[in-house]
Amino acid sequence: MAFRRAYCPEAKTVPAYDPDQTPDLATLTEPAEPEPARPAAPAETTAPLAADPLSTERAHLSASRSALRAMREDVQALDIRDVTANWVNAAVLESQIEERIKALADLSHTPLFFGRLDYLHAVGAAEAEGAEGDRFYIGRRHVHDADGDPMVIDWRAPVSQPFYRASKKDPLDVALRRRFGYTGGDLTAYEDEHLTDPAEAVQISKLLQAEIERPRVGPMRDIVATIQPEQDEIVRSGLGGTVCVQGGPGTGKTAVGLHRVAYLLYAHRERLARTGTLVIGPNASFLHYIEQVLPALGELEVRQSTVDDLVTGAGGVAGATAAASVEVRGTDPAPAAVIKGDARMAEVLRRAVRAHVTLPTEGVVVVRGSRRWRVPVYELEEIVRELLARDMRYGAAREALPQRVAHAVLVQMERAGEAPDDRVQDAVARNPAVKALVKAVWPPVDPAKLVLRLLSDAEFLAEHAEGLLTDDEQRTILWTKPARGLKSVKWSAADAVLIDETADLIARTHSLGHVVLDEAQDLSPMQYRAVGRRCSTGSATVLGDLAQGTTPWATASWADALRHLGKADAVVEELTAGFRVPREVIAYASRLLPHISPGLAEVRSVRESPGSLEVREVPGAAGGTDALDAAVVAACTEALAHEGSTGLIAADSRIPALREALAAAGMPWLSPGEETTAASRLTLVPASLAKGLEYDYVVLDDPTLVVTAEPDERTGLRRLYVALTRAVSGLTVLHSEPLPPELRD
Repeated sequence: MAFRRAYCPEAKTVPAYDPDQTPDLATLTEPAEPEPARPAAPAETTAPLAADPLSTERAHLSASRSALRAMREDVQALDIRDVTANWVNAAVLESQIEERIKALADLSHTPLFFGRLDYLHAVGAAEAEGAEGDRFYIGRRHVHDADGDPMVIDWRAPVSQPFYRASKKDPLDVALRRRFGYTGGDLTAYEDEHLTDPAEAVQISKLLQAEIERPRVGPMRDIVATIQPEQDEIVRSGLGGTVCVQGGPGTGKTAVGLHRVAYLLYAHRERLARTGTLVIGPNASFLHYIEQVLPALGELEVRQSTVDDLVTGAGGVAGATAAASVEVRGTDPAPAAVIKGDARMAEVLRRAVRAHVTLPTEGVVVVRGSRRWRVPVYELEEIVRELLARDMRYGAAREALPQRVAHAVLVQMERAGEAPDDRVQDAVARNPAVKALVKAVWPPVDPAKLVLRLLSDAEFLAEHAEGLLTDDEQRTILWTKPARGLKSVKWSAADAVLIDETADLIARTHSLGHVVLDEAQDLSPMQYRAVGRRCSTGSATVLGDLAQGTTPWATASWADALRHLGKADAVVEELTAGFRVPREVIAYASRLLPHISPGLAEVRSVRESPGSLEVREVPGAAGGTDALDAAVVAACTEALAHEGSTGLIAADSRIPALREALAAAGMPWLSPGEETTAASRLTLVPASLAKGLEYDYVVLDDPTLVVTAEPDERTGLRRLYVALTRAVSGLTVLHSEPLPPELRD
């Protein structure tokens, strides 16, 4: 591997960049994005470069920017006056044009390409003819010249795949892989790997390592320049199947999931444009942290949500049920939340819904003109029993019942010599007598009212939980003070999931094309069912780490989780190579693994960083917190002396005191999810919100208090494991109380 020119990793976050993604408009302006596997012509050939390769590459970068600018000007110059039939079409097309112009904007600090591939042979059909090899520049988006020839290839294209997977053992017909280094948007370095040269030894890429270790300021960024082969295999897995990724801290599972969405949207854009995509995260702070990744990859239409917002419809989240209008204002004790989240509750609810159906006790008489048509009670019973046996959704069966009764009437009419048609059947189905029958036999059910009754009426609950929940479990979930009505109920998050389940028993929940579920280990079985309904006809990417399950109902195995999700046949992939957390830090945190997730593979970090871990005991702090507060402020000051972000993580109960200590020291801080800047790089993080976040340097306040703040020891140790693994460059642990025994040597 050859390394050229000094490289200085840029300190700023890669800005967002939008790709060409409006197929309708593309037909008016230029050819659709060329199929990268068979480009019209190579951008260049593998002929020897000029004496100064860096100047040549800079010239190609400049030419690519000019080509992108020309693509944008072509769209701006469009005249749509003669191509629209009416003002509605014109408005739609104008909106598409505006979006396209935004997508073609050139951001000076965003590299148009980050790599180059020189193939031994021409890609595609010409390969058999022995044509000279092609050269492709790999970037975040596609750029072509005035003739439509590609100057930059989208990283998701098939021809770009060897950039991530080619190796000395399997070069994939690649002679040269070149990586580029940038400083503030300027191309300043390159690094070559001659994959077919036996004389060149395999080396670790310095540019790759520098990009991975680049200090983090701002939200999470994309990893298109650093995707590893095992990650790329997951990213490019097909849309038809569900993939579950078990990954320890620093393995990049969240980034892999988001990049898989971007890849699927590239490969199946029309299908997913119709069905929709959704990213589900554990909380709003986490979603804010990751919200720029997909826009940076050119995908602007992917919605984000928490499970709570999904089942309540908060913020107009895609995939929320039409019946969802529940406001979560209460909380459950942990034992009650565990039972409400148990999968057995689904059968309790099903029984309660179906209990509203009663068999008819008398026949129905339909009057039409001078004729009276009678459907006897035994025939009505047969119709009702048949609908129950089909196990249809309650609402669908209720809509089918009047049509079945009307059909029975039409059979009698035909026997009497009449010739009724569909209009007569619809009229009979709307007959007052038939409507009265449906209301009595199959009454409407309100999901919220049913859950309200179930949780406040002991007899009703006992009737439908018999054989499913014990008497103690029933008492645990029953409200001690039943609400007087729907308006006065303080629903909990678990209650909202029960209402969502009930709503789906009545009417089918809309299914999306693809759902990404991050931090999935923390969901209850009922929450898995709620997410599974949103992708019942689609697929999912499930991301998580069993060792980081910090809820009392955290899943014990991915097999159980996927079964509740309705995706039992999903492929489970495990990422064990860590790229972000230093080896010393992850080894220290891994002391907890035998106690929190026995048998789970330990993350093998590729980053060795001596001095990245420091554990300090604070003398004299046991009798009060003043000394510990002062030590925390001092540790934060030390961390801020380094480049990058700093996270101060502490048990939730310690946050108020630490706020005061930081304020007294004149140190500004941010809340989780707020974007760090060069002037404000310290974030104060409650341990309950630390999951999924990462910082260059972390100061951890009193690990024992983090553990004891949880309802049980295992959950506390898992919470501590999360807190210990948020550091990218360095971790300082401060404690006044003795460390948890599991962390001691």
